[in-house]
Amino acid sequence: MESKLSRCTPFLHWCRALNRRILAADLMAGLTGAFLVLPQGVAYAFIAGLPPVVGLYTAIVPAAVAALFGSSWHMVSGPTAAISIVLASVVGGLGAQDPSQYLAIALTITLLAGLIQLAMGLLRLGSLVSFISHTVVIGFTAGAAILIASSQLKHLLGASIATGGGFLPDLIALIQLLPETNPFALAIGLISLLTSLLARRLNRRLPHLLLGMVAGSLACLLLDGVGHGVNLVGALPGSLPPLTLPDLSPDNLRQLSSGAFAIALLGLIEALSIARAIALRSHQVIDGNQEFIGQGLSNIVGGFFSCYASSGSFTRSGANYDAGARSPLAAIFAAVILALILVLLPGLTAYLPLPAMAGSILLIAWNLIDFHHIGQLIRASRHEAMILATTMTATLLLELEFAIYIGVLLSLVLYLKRTSRPTVLEVAPRQSHPRRQLSNVQRYSLDQCPQLKILRIDGSLFFGASDYVQHRLRELSAEPGIHVLLIGKGINFIDTASIEMLLQEIQRLRQQGGDLIISSLKGTVLDELRQRGDLQRLGEERFFEVPQAAITDTASRLNPIICQTCCYRIFNECDKGRNNRIPLRTI
Repeated sequence: MESKLSRCTPFLHWCRALNRRILAADLMAGLTGAFLVLPQGVAYAFIAGLPPVVGLYTAIVPAAVAALFGSSWHMVSGPTAAISIVLASVVGGLGAQDPSQYLAIALTITLLAGLIQLAMGLLRLGSLVSFISHTVVIGFTAGAAILIASSQLKHLLGASIATGGGFLPDLIALIQLLPETNPFALAIGLISLLTSLLARRLNRRLPHLLLGMVAGSLACLLLDGVGHGVNLVGALPGSLPPLTLPDLSPDNLRQLSSGAFAIALLGLIEALSIARAIALRSHQVIDGNQEFIGQGLSNIVGGFFSCYASSGSFTRSGANYDAGARSPLAAIFAAVILALILVLLPGLTAYLPLPAMAGSILLIAWNLIDFHHIGQLIRASRHEAMILATTMTATLLLELEFAIYIGVLLSLVLYLKRTSRPTVLEVAPRQSHPRRQLSNVQRYSLDQCPQLKILRIDGSLFFGASDYVQHRLRELSAEPGIHVLLIGKGINFIDTASIEMLLQEIQRLRQQGGDLIISSLKGTVLDELRQRGDLQRLGEERFFEVPQAAITDTASRLNPIICQTCCYRIFNECDKGRNNRIPLRTI
């Protein structure tokens, strides 16, 4: 009962620990976060194709809800670049809509994504995110960054181009319009970009994006950008998030469910990855399922208050921790301060030029590309590099939600490929070792018994691995009269398909004059086999606690004629007349 209550009201735990010192630290961190998210919220809404104020709404309502119901003390939720570009792709893929229709569809997708996230959290599916490869996330994020950058070039150049035909067609159309570049727009955008870069280099704690936008706005005034065709963002409505009702008609649910699932999945990956990354610094234990619930509730509530899909922000979360935040109250303070700014100072964006906004977004896109890990992946593994390239290419050329599905599928294929090929290693007693430990035959060039093959299996035996293990068993015991000892210390479970495979191998080996025996299985595995009746089907006499007992039992059934002519004599049992051998070490 207590665990269910903590899942419903996690904020009650950290509220009890609040004091003046924590409140002061969280207030200062919240002030920093509010000024940081102000330009980001406007920029991300711009990427999503929504009015700038919707980005600020998303930095207020979902951020507060996620702080109350999530598990991380320092993660800050709200609008993010990756979610914004996916949302724009999903909504844009439905055809042309007027602004009100576009916003209505975005809100419906947000609500659906929140319901999916909440359901996954309540079903305790938080561990499923671990199956998605980090390589896929890096590839998708890099591809999304390129899409974000390419979508802003028209604003940076002041060119008029109708986008929506895809990455390559839009890029070709933009190149063709390069001679029509507006020099004033380009100058304003570059001033904004360079100012942000300089401020960030001088001090990473400075609100570099905000400073860049201010510099771009001043440049626009000095150059009379409006008089030279430079467009402005315009003033924000000085109001709090209004109540909205998403359209949950059957047609909408059918059209939007696929895109909503992709956004829900991407949002959970982002949030959980960021929460764990910050937790490594704060030494906090993250509850993945509770984080799913927090993200789900934030998007559900946000869908009713004119907010689009949100997730955890690495930039704002890192800044929140560095600013000294001690509890999730810092994110709530940031939301409240941002709401006050929105109500009291709605004209902040009235003189913000679109090229300045584009310059800031280009910097955001550049920071999304993880060049360090991309270089490591390319150098470390050709296989990982191929997955990275495939995911990035799919992100650029396909609909973004399908690119996410391709990435997830690649992650699962990679996982299944690795688990479906457990290590089947030949081992034998190492004569030079004081305790004659069983060791890798190839690594130590060890002699093997011509009648008893000892194999160690590292990995679970399940339906996906049974064919590979059976192929290896037949490959290593093809000669007549071979007995096989399987050492199963590294086996975590054996499913029904693998039991059938072992029965087939027992029959094959016995027909060839040999047999199959098993030792060192974990107690939990043996208990499960006994409960299912599989231990009796295989024959309990085949199972031994340690390899030495299995070898002693099998030695009496080996062909004595071959033993008399064998020159290896690697076991104690090979020469019963000599007692100077040290017993084989139990492994």
